[in-house]
Amino acid sequence: MTSILQLSALAAIFAGAATAQVAISARAGMVHHTEGKVFVADKEVVSRTTEFPEVREGQELRTEEGRAEVLLTPGVFLRIAENSAFRMVSSRLSDVRVEVLRGSIIIEAAEIAKDNSITVLFRDAEIALRKHGVYRVDAEQNLVRVYDGEAVVARGGQSVTLGQSVTLKDGRQTLITGVLAVEKFDTKVGDAFLRWAARRAEYVAVANMSAARYIGNSDRRSRYNGWYFNPYFGCFTYLPGSGIYSSWFGPRYYSVRTNWIATQPRYSPGGGGGAWAGSQMPTPSFNRDYGYSTVPSSSAPSYSGNSGASSSPGPAASSDASPRGGEATSPRGDSGGRGR
Repeated sequence: MTSILQLSALAAIFAGAATAQVAISARAGMVHHTEGKVFVADKEVVSRTTEFPEVREGQELRTEEGRAEVLLTPGVFLRIAENSAFRMVSSRLSDVRVEVLRGSIIIEAAEIAKDNSITVLFRDAEIALRKHGVYRVDAEQNLVRVYDGEAVVARGGQSVTLGQSVTLKDGRQTLITGVLAVEKFDTKVGDAFLRWAARRAEYVAVANMSAARYIGNSDRRSRYNGWYFNPYFGCFTYLPGSGIYSSWFGPRYYSVRTNWIATQPRYSPGGGGGAWAGSQMPTPSFNRDYGYSTVPSSSAPSYSGNSGASSSPGPAASSDASPRGGEATSPRGDSGGRGR
């Protein structure tokens, strides 16, 4: 009887998850994860495992002593630092536009579909994301960085076709003051916000493995791709349409048709990303040293046998570890990340 009740509850969760998937597929802006003080339209967000508020067009999401993760188009995550804010200008998947008002944001794009568009507005500049990768905007430094991928930066509505813009690729940055100029930066330099973004990528990737294995075992012919709610982890994850997406942070996102599903690999931490090998997938556990001590326990489900509430899994290292396992600090406090 207990097993029947558990299966019934699980079925209900998955049914709710399917509804949620449909609900978020047409618009960008679902607040997926919060830590600390986060506000949408000046209303504080209360973190609940099965409730995800939305940043609607014209609304502002801001943080105080907290951080947040927002889902944009399928496979694109916007992560915002403490004391930061952005406005949702357009939430249509064909033309997603977010305006950075202050602070810092990091966008990780696992995939940008051909009929989807991601543009970041910052002061008088437009930043068009062209490929999958990791991008960062720091308002106080007037700085745009591309850790991985490709972005076209244009000033004041200037035409890209006239050459009045710059293209940033891996390890390149530009200031949004004066004349746009492409410069190199050290992607090995890290800060707390970038390390937190790396841990979020790890957590979502673990949820991806569980979801891909579940769907793959239930329907080997499935061609499912997009956002998928994993009730075991209490979060959405991304399933590529085919193949494997290797995040710049280190983790991988698997489609339901990859052959790894039969082996169920094991995670071996190393720096911020680690590697997967072997035959056993880890159970995530909460460690306050990874980030804010204000992380709500409801941000992820609890697991028997673990002490404390569960949250994002990460390397067995202190919060001072950089995504590559070492730390360097630039004079301006610039950040970097994990190389491939």
